[in-house]
Amino acid sequence: MTAQTMTALTVTGLSKTFPVSGGLLGRARPGVRAVRPVSFAVEPGETLGIVGESGCGKSTLARMLVGLLPPSGGSIEIAGKALDTADPAAFGRRIQYVFQDPISSLNPRKTIRQIMEAPLKLLHGMDRAARAARIAEIFASVNLREEFLDRYPHEFSGGQAQRIGIARALAAAPGIIILDEPVSALDVSVQAQVLNLLAGLKRDFGLTYLFISHDLAVVEAVSDRVMVLYFGAVVEIGRAAEIFTSPKHPYTRLLAESAPVVGRALAAPEQKDSELPDPLDPPRGCAFAGRCIRASAVCRETDPPLEKMGDTRFAACHHPLED
Repeated sequence: MTAQTMTALTVTGLSKTFPVSGGLLGRARPGVRAVRPVSFAVEPGETLGIVGESGCGKSTLARMLVGLLPPSGGSIEIAGKALDTADPAAFGRRIQYVFQDPISSLNPRKTIRQIMEAPLKLLHGMDRAARAARIAEIFASVNLREEFLDRYPHEFSGGQAQRIGIARALAAAPGIIILDEPVSALDVSVQAQVLNLLAGLKRDFGLTYLFISHDLAVVEAVSDRVMVLYFGAVVEIGRAAEIFTSPKHPYTRLLAESAPVVGRALAAPEQKDSELPDPLDPPRGCAFAGRCIRASAVCRETDPPLEKMGDTRFAACHHPLED
């Protein structure tokens, strides 16, 4: 594999099961499978949007990708190098995380300068002069004044704090940044500013993004491709321009129909049940079968594999939707 064809991120069979304490009489109970084996690849310079309901495994997947959670199985590679055999500092220089809540993700006892200096010291071993020059460069790129460096996180608005969080991620000089609901805690007017900033940073620094969000309109606007998760598994992957207008999986259509749209009355989408499956007692077959109006006997017995459907689409469905 050459440098020109190497993917930025390759995930193969990645899974996470959380143990559950024993029930009555100390009987062993199966763990909760937060992420079932998932496989996907992200190309250099791409933005992959990740969507799904709360509890579908988006944040658990993201935390495994940056090493905050150990996976139960599978492998993660960045530019052909595996996470499980990499030096943590070396891996931290390749991938970074921007958290959903900008205020709580910053240490309240440290100044912004101390927060910014940490990755420069630990990951790059920079001296004081080099750190000061790098921080000035990064702050200019995210439109923050250097006088902010001697203040504490509580002194900033949500939009300013999120830009500081983005600046902290950039300090490590990564090639990949995972953005976990980066604008959901911000006012709508500030969201647009942060999204425009992220687009400019991606262009200027040659970044690759994984963009996690509940807001389908935002995901569609910023992503090249979108990956849909349901009950810890990938159910559809496709181009952002197509996946919500002509979905293949009924769950993708359910998400699209459930999203509020200005000028359209809210209406409950057609489904058999609105409840997610019990993670302690997962169903046989397709996890979405209990909510799907197209489900048949095979859906309730056999879990559909993720298969190619068209030139750029993959979906896991026994009865995929027609265009």
